[in-house]
Amino acid sequence: MRWISSFIACVSLIGLVMWLVCVDLGVYSPLTNIAVSYCDAPRPWGLYFQDSATPQMEGLVELHDNILFYLVIILFGVGWLMVSIIKTYSNTESPIAHKYLSHGTLIELIWTITPALILILIAFPSFKLLYLMDEVSDPAMAVLAEGHQWYWSYQYPDFLNSDDEFIEFDSYLVPEADLEEGALRMLEVDNRLILPELTHIRIIVTGADTIHSLACPALGIKIDAYPGRLNQASVMINRPGTFYGQCSEICGILHSSMPIVIESVSIEKFVAWLQEQ
Repeated sequence: MRWISSFIACVSLIGLVMWLVCVDLGVYSPLTNIAVSYCDAPRPWGLYFQDSATPQMEGLVELHDNILFYLVIILFGVGWLMVSIIKTYSNTESPIAHKYLSHGTLIELIWTITPALILILIAFPSFKLLYLMDEVSDPAMAVLAEGHQWYWSYQYPDFLNSDDEFIEFDSYLVPEADLEEGALRMLEVDNRLILPELTHIRIIVTGADTIHSLACPALGIKIDAYPGRLNQASVMINRPGTFYGQCSEICGILHSSMPIVIESVSIEKFVAWLQEQ
C-alpha cells in the first residue's frame, strides 16, 4: 500500500500547484468561487481560457477541465511508475524480477481496458457538446460577417437604416499611431460589431476573396469563411462586455491585421444603437 500513498501524494501536490498558478494568474478567485478575468482579450503569458460569455464556451471549458483531470492522473501515474522502476532496478545488487517473462495476461488486460474506458468517459461528453454546438435554435436575429483581404464587413439583414437599406459597415484595424490611451494594439477596430445580450443570434460567415475564419475565444466560436459558401453558428451572449478575436486562417500578408471586436450590450442600448443608424 506504500505505492498508493506515494501516488496520492503526487497527485495532491500537482493539484495544489495548479490551483496556486490559477489564483496567481487571476483565473480563479477563492473568494467568489468563480472564474474571473481582467479582460475578454488575450493577456501576456496567459495560461487559461478567457472568461466564458456563452453557454458553448462554458461547455468547452468544463470539457477541458474534465479531460485535464484524467491527463494529470495518467501523467503522474506513469511518471511515478517509471521513476520507481528505474530506482529499483538500476542498483546492480537488486534482484531482477521476472527475468524470463515473455508476456503477462493481467497487465496486458489492464493497459488495454483502462485506456479504452478513459476514452469512453471522454468521448461521451465530447460528442454531446459537439452536437449541442451544431444545433441552431430559433434565432431572434441574424448577422452576416464577410471576410475580405484584410478587413471584415458586417450586415444586419433583419434591420433597415433610415434609407431603407440593410444596416452594414466595414471594420478595419486601428493603426497603432491612432490608438487611444489604453486601447489594445493589433486588436482595436474602428467599427465594432454590436450585439444584444441574452438573445439567440445566428452568425452567418462567408469570404469575399480567400479563406478567412471568424474566431472569438470568449464566445467559443470559430467559423471558417469560404468564398461562395455560408457557414453559421448560434450564440447567446449571457453578459455585457467587449470581446476580442482575430482571423484564425492564414489569408495573406496582412492576416494579423484582421481583428474582431464584438460588443455585447443590453437590448435597450441595442435598440437605441439601431435607431441611430
